[in-house]
Amino acid sequence: MTSADALTTLVAEVATCRACPRLVAWREQIGREKRAAYVDWSYWARPVPGFGDAGARLVIVGLAPAAHGANRTGRMFTGDRSGDFLYASLHRTGFASQPTSRDRSDGLRMTDCWITAAVRCAPPGNRPNAAERERCRPWLERELDALPARLVVALGGFAWNALAATLGPVRPRPRFGHGAQTVIGSYTMLGSYHPSQQNTFTGRLTPEMLDDVFSAARALLDD
Repeated sequence: MTSADALTTLVAEVATCRACPRLVAWREQIGREKRAAYVDWSYWARPVPGFGDAGARLVIVGLAPAAHGANRTGRMFTGDRSGDFLYASLHRTGFASQPTSRDRSDGLRMTDCWITAAVRCAPPGNRPNAAERERCRPWLERELDALPARLVVALGGFAWNALAATLGPVRPRPRFGHGAQTVIGSYTMLGSYHPSQQNTFTGRLTPEMLDDVFSAARALLDD
């Protein structure tokens, strides 16, 4: 089975998962109640599969779908301000064909990059718990097995810890920080603050800081 075939199978399986009752109830409730600005949308309201280039050497891992972002559109980091911030940086650094990600039919294409998350369903309060992360971990393991990537970027501490557990075991667990870099097995892992509005509106994460992380990833790939 080719990488593309394995990922196609995985995407279909992820989208039907109902392993976490709390997350299933929440994502579907959001899909019914909607936000006023999106009342005419048919919400995805299912687990959100990874997205990108089946030959990617770089994998980006976020926290979980946003309730009215990826849970609405069905594509990671699509339809919210976090995604706007992320894809603009990926476009500047050559990984994305355009700086915006509005919906699954907007023509966005990734180059040498796959985007996924530690948890595939939108969680209440944007806070998945440890048990939900563990139930989702096999999806991430299968993605990494299917892709040629040996470079991963964790967006935020939750994704960093999920990746460390998936790539490990390793002790002591590597410490998260913006710009942190560590090697676990055959993988190099880079850390970045998550492009949440809490971080970008306060200046904790600036466009230049995120560009620095993906420029470092580009340099590692080109080395």
